[in-house]
Amino acid sequence: MAELLKIYDENPSQKHINKVVEVLKNGGLIIYPTDTVYGLGCDITNTSALEKIAQIKGVKLEKANFSFICEDLSNLSDYVKQIDSATFKILKRNLPGPYTFILPGNNNLPNVFKKKKTVGIRVPDNNICKSIVATLGNPIVSTSIYDEDEVIEYTTDPELIKEKWDHLVDLVIDGGYGDNIPSTVIDLTNSEPEVIREGKGSIEIM
Repeated sequence: MAELLKIYDENPSQKHINKVVEVLKNGGLIIYPTDTVYGLGCDITNTSALEKIAQIKGVKLEKANFSFICEDLSNLSDYVKQIDSATFKILKRNLPGPYTFILPGNNNLPNVFKKKKTVGIRVPDNNICKSIVATLGNPIVSTSIYDEDEVIEYTTDPELIKEKWDHLVDLVIDGGYGDNIPSTVIDLTNSEPEVIREGKGSIEIM
C-alpha cells in the first residue's frame, strides 16, 4: 500500500523531501503535485522503475513519451543538445511554468532513451517538485495520471488519488488539491515553435 505524505508547497519540509528521495533512490514510484496536474514519476536513472511506469501506462519503455522534471535550466545541457539563443530565451521567459518543451536530446540520455531524438523538459512552478529534484541530484521522469472518466479527466484530490493508485505506487504526496488542466506542450526542435497540446500555459510564448 502507498503511503500518503503531506508536504506544503510554500515551505516543503526537508525531512519529508528526504523521505521521498529515499523512496526514489530505492526504485520506488511516487505521485506528486506540479503546477498543473498530479504526476507519476520515478528516478530517471533507475531502469526497473522506468519499466514499471511504462507497464502501468501500457507503453513500451523505448517508445514512451515521458518528460523530465528539472529543478531549473542549469542542467539542460546534461540531456539536451546545444540550443540557439532564441530557443533559450523562450525557455527562460516561460520557465518555471506550466509547460513541457520538446527539445533535441543528446547522447547523455539514460540508456533506455538512447534511441529517442527528443526529450520533453518540465520545470514546474512548484517548490515540492523542485526540492525533490534538487535533493535527488538528477531529474525525475514524469507522466500525468490520466483518469479513465472523461468528465473528470484528471483527479485533483490526493486522497482519491491514493485510493486509486494504492497498489501501484509506493508514495503519494499530498500537496493540496491539484489542477485539472495539463501542461501546454510545445515543440522547439524546428525553426518555429509548434504547439502539440494546448494546456494551462498560454500559447503566446514569443
